Amino acid sequence: MTYASGAEHSRPDPGLSAIMNERQQLLGLTYRLLGSLTEAEDVVQETYTRWYAMSAAQREAIESPGAWLTTVASRICLDQLGSARARRERYVGEWVPEPLPASTDWVSGRWGGGTAIDPADRVTLDESINMAFLVVLELMTPAERVAFILHDVFRYSFAEVASIVGRSEPACRQLASSARRRIRAAQPAAVPAAGRADTVRAFKRAWAAKDIDALIGLLAPGATATGDGGGLVRAVLRPIEGAEEIARFFAGRMDVVPDLELLETTVNGQPGLVAQVDGVPVSVLAFEVTGERIQQIWSVLNPDKLRLWREG
Repeated sequence: MTYASGAEHSRPDPGLSAIMNERQQLLGLTYRLLGSLTEAEDVVQETYTRWYAMSAAQREAIESPGAWLTTVASRICLDQLGSARARRERYVGEWVPEPLPASTDWVSGRWGGGTAIDPADRVTLDESINMAFLVVLELMTPAERVAFILHDVFRYSFAEVASIVGRSEPACRQLASSARRRIRAAQPAAVPAAGRADTVRAFKRAWAAKDIDALIGLLAPGATATGDGGGLVRAVLRPIEGAEEIARFFAGRMDVVPDLELLETTVNGQPGLVAQVDGVPVSVLAFEVTGERIQQIWSVLNPDKLRLWREG
């Protein structure tokens, strides 16, 4: 099979250095496809294992090693996504995508090959890693998710997407279109970054002060708070709904963990908070802000998902 390159790679030296230079691109792609850095790293490792399992002659015959790696990684992700829902049905409590700190150096990745696309349908690489976006991706079928991320985010052509997904070009167009409708239906009105940061900062102050009234004022009436402890630490197993219920829950946490320290940070490219005890992060919170109110809070407590935050 001939592998075209969505990034219009010139033929690189298939040596170790050139091949390993693709690692950041692959991590950026596979994280967006799986919502888990740990799983993304496993997929990238498996992709390289398959590359080096080939003979030198087989590797030399591949026109674009970078495109080959992308194709293999995407197909592995497609297989994993097919079984992910069954695994997550066994997950203890709610499953939330793994949060990323601002220092993650591969978040922005690299654009694809300038595929023609309506500007209204463009999704920037920064937008494609925010928590609200990743949560919507979880509602898509595996094929929708792969087709949408490859085409709308990384700019691979539908011909290239079709060869990866194993569907026709018209079918891939339909998959991406369906995914866009899901994204549009879930997208809140745009809020300037400064406004989001101000709202999250105000939430932090009200939380630290255990000011229930102030917290209620910052939350939309139908707000939802979701915690992910993964069964490894204590977390509410079902989302908390309603401003007053959420406010009372967070205020109460300060009584349960009186030495909790709250720090403003960037979570998946958006203003967020990290809660820590004795300098160790115990929870990372991402927010969806609509207007001046918080609509969604995702709190990740699962220590397996806080590795990057604890490594500093």
